[in-house]
Amino acid sequence: MCHNYYTRVLGLRVLTLLEWCWHGRRFRIVSGSNKQHLEVNLENGILFVNEKIDREEVCEFQPVCCLHLQVVMENPLELYRVEVEILDINDNAPSFPWHDYVLESAQDPDVGTNSLRTYKLSPNGFFSLEVQSRSDGSKFAELVLERPLDREQQKTHRVLLTAMDGGVPERSGTALIIVSVLDANDNVPTFDQTFYRVSLQENVPRGTLVIKLNATDLDEGTNGEIEYSFSGHAPQKVRDLFMVEPRSGNVRVKGILDYEKSNLYELYVQAKDRGPSAVAVHCRVLVNLLDVNDNAPEVILTSVSTPVMEDAPPGTVIAVISVMDRDSGDNGDVNCDIPKNVPFQLHSSYKNYYTLVTTEVLDRESVPEYNITISARDFGSPPLMTKKVINVQVTDINDNIPTFVQPSYTVYVIENNPPGASICSVTALDPDSNQNAYLSYSIVEGQIQGMPVSTYVSINSDSGNIYALRSFDYEQIRNFQIRVQAQDAGFPPLSSNVTINVFILDQNDNVPVIVSPLPKNGTVATEILPRYADPGYLVGKISAMDADSGQNSRLSYQILQATDSTLFSIALYTGELRTIRALGDKDATRHRLLIQVRDNGQPSLSTSVSIVLTVVDNIPETPSELNDLPLNSDHPSTSSSLTLYLIVSLGSVSFTFLVAIIVLTIIKCHKDRLSLQDYKCSSMPTCCCCMRAASSGDVFKNSNINLQISSGNKVQTNCMESSGSGPQNYCYKVCLTPESAKSDFMFLKPYNSTTTQNNEKIPEKTAPGKGGQNPPAVNNAINEVNHGLNWQSALLSPGSVDPSRLELLKEQYT
Repeated sequence: MCHNYYTRVLGLRVLTLLEWCWHGRRFRIVSGSNKQHLEVNLENGILFVNEKIDREEVCEFQPVCCLHLQVVMENPLELYRVEVEILDINDNAPSFPWHDYVLESAQDPDVGTNSLRTYKLSPNGFFSLEVQSRSDGSKFAELVLERPLDREQQKTHRVLLTAMDGGVPERSGTALIIVSVLDANDNVPTFDQTFYRVSLQENVPRGTLVIKLNATDLDEGTNGEIEYSFSGHAPQKVRDLFMVEPRSGNVRVKGILDYEKSNLYELYVQAKDRGPSAVAVHCRVLVNLLDVNDNAPEVILTSVSTPVMEDAPPGTVIAVISVMDRDSGDNGDVNCDIPKNVPFQLHSSYKNYYTLVTTEVLDRESVPEYNITISARDFGSPPLMTKKVINVQVTDINDNIPTFVQPSYTVYVIENNPPGASICSVTALDPDSNQNAYLSYSIVEGQIQGMPVSTYVSINSDSGNIYALRSFDYEQIRNFQIRVQAQDAGFPPLSSNVTINVFILDQNDNVPVIVSPLPKNGTVATEILPRYADPGYLVGKISAMDADSGQNSRLSYQILQATDSTLFSIALYTGELRTIRALGDKDATRHRLLIQVRDNGQPSLSTSVSIVLTVVDNIPETPSELNDLPLNSDHPSTSSSLTLYLIVSLGSVSFTFLVAIIVLTIIKCHKDRLSLQDYKCSSMPTCCCCMRAASSGDVFKNSNINLQISSGNKVQTNCMESSGSGPQNYCYKVCLTPESAKSDFMFLKPYNSTTTQNNEKIPEKTAPGKGGQNPPAVNNAINEVNHGLNWQSALLSPGSVDPSRLELLKEQYT
């Protein structure tokens, strides 16, 4: 918005300018390249004279002298144009170029009424004055001879010429005119014409011919030789710019002609012969300067509001620009533009003033600053152009959320880490600047296994480094999750979160633990081994576990020490202890094995167990007999006696068992067998073991029971069958470990054939005449077989039978 104010200089106080709007609005005066003649008091708004103004210096001979000021106020941006007219005062008196001269016009640099007004001649009887005016309004006087002179009467006439201006008070200047009466030279030179008009381009080089003047004199000799010169009416400025060649009459350029300073010059040239009493004649030459496009446009930044906020709305004024060209016409008409690829536009506001405004919302993160080139081109031929670059800084606002460099983090930490160790580092980026981009990190509150997450980890708020506050144990916690927040320091602050998945890696920090067989006295386990065991006989299985995982929990078994290294071997990964060969009579009756269990960690950890194997000819009933057996038997007779006792006992049991079988009829045996086969062993919770006794001689010949193991879904009926006068079946329930394919016995106990899995009685088919009761001999045989099978169960899995029960079996067989 522009306003015009016009004022006249009346004194020191010029104008009270906009006293209601200067405070706090960055009020200032823009005077371009001119001198700062005027200033404004920002306290009271008074426009005052800053330094002495000389109208004749500022405007020379122009009739109207004005100072043009540009007043700019911001918040909001307003532009005012102030024109101050400089009024002339009568501070210059008329003066003559020379004190003694024939006659010249006086000069007064003032204008208007203060300039030269008239001339006055002192009283005399011969001369009078004739005052004439030039085209610019200035006056000059001509001395007119009123009556003929008589040199013989008076050779010299002295007349006082007074020049007076029209100022108040009136000023005047005087010159003494001396008129010398010479001898007659009655012909004066004559110009072709009294007025000449010439057009000349500005900036022509010095010495350029302006015009060739020609005057003639009818006299001869020296009275007819003409000399040309500037008359006394020519101002000094004209004399500085032009010259007249005395002999030729050529008028040439002496100085630099500038159309922008003055476009018109009047040259007063006189011609005078060289004869005595020569009289000068005058002519006027009017020189019109033609404008040349010699001034490039000038771009002035009147006001610049930078930096600008990136959220400034479209249409925000960035700068006020004034464009000037000192040339005239098309040479002074200027077009101003800026590149098309910037979010700004130039709007013409007032004459040669433009405003630079935004056309869209700026984004500092995309472009933090703009260098806008303003091109000003005139319409001259050839055109001249000026470029000026405006740097516009874009101020940041907090409009970007911190962003982590990864959508989530996965961290692996080896257990047993020292507290305070750095486990990882997170990094977030914020494209904003300064405090809007300053980030601080924090742990989002949460719980891990019922404990605050702050008891597990901490974070450096500046760097994002995360530290463990405790030593992690893989066996207690395998993984956990934390959330980290990154928040900037803007207003209002912006934040974002990221998830960190922490996985604890296992270290081989747990020693394998023997779980079976359970050693007695801490380190020694006892097992029994029948002497008639075949090669590959499963003596037992060493079971161990390791709390670690992966390779750290992968266990291997090996025999470190053995009484006889050729007799036993152990599976590397299953821990099954088997015989390599059959036992001989010369082999010791007790063997000690030192078995080591080692994991596959780095470095590996191991544990060991000592197993004492007792070789027996017959399986004892109680484990107490095992403790009485020596490590090395030196008395073969003792072994033979024990073998004899076992054979006699088993023979008696076999005989009694055969008698009982003869009593039963073949039909009853057949029906009983069918009923037992129809009873599905698969209804039991575990797999079953079927044991069959073929004959009394075969069953107890070597005191070994033939076991048939089935681990499939369809299993045979758990039974023990004896042939003879009548077959008899017995069912036993045998429970295996989950790895039943390896035939690992965990415990063995008799199963009542007359009881189902739900403790329901199975109806027994009785023989005729027996009333459903077995004969005593049959019951005794069954008990003996049960005792033998219980001893076999104890042999296969010693830990599954109560030691007191083993003692009882031992006593019965003894």
